[in-house]
Amino acid sequence: MTELVVALLMIVHGEIKEARIQPSMSECLKGARVAKRSTKKDGHVKYQCIRSMAELEKNIDGSLSIKKLILD
Repeated sequence: MTELVVALLMIVHGEIKEARIQPSMSECLKGARVAKRSTKKDGHVKYQCIRSMAELEKNIDGSLSIKKLILD
């Protein structure tokens, strides 16, 4: 299934390594701030919030996760 989601991205060396669905943009920005504080200051890891279409999959516990981001 494809839906519009707010996602928190973890970008390492310019490549998206992880994308997590967030309930709202404000929650996403809060999560990005917390993650930035908890990582080392090496400059290779960046956190970014985006609103994008994504292909989702249902997990075994019934929650949704991002299978593929559709970036335009």
